[in-house]
Amino acid sequence: MTKQNKAYKFRLYPTEDQAHLMRKTFGCVRFVYNRMLAERKEAYEKHKDDKDQLKKQKLPTPAKYKAEFEWLKEVDSLALANAQLNLQTA
Repeated sequence: MTKQNKAYKFRLYPTEDQAHLMRKTFGCVRFVYNRMLAERKEAYEKHKDDKDQLKKQKLPTPAKYKAEFEWLKEVDSLALANAQLNLQTA
């Protein structure tokens, strides 16, 4: 018996408001990802000689950025949380 893979393609036709929300969400996710990456690089450069201190370093969360940047509250929090997960798996 052979294994068959099925694939489905869907085309989205969002309204202008929906397209605006998607663009805003993708922009915020990109911002949070890049910000978290920059902070991790900075922490690594600061503690690269002391591995124990590097492991104890508290990593930032999207909630930290929401307090700092009010406009991040306008988008879905799960999208921002996925940015954090994507950074951890990268």
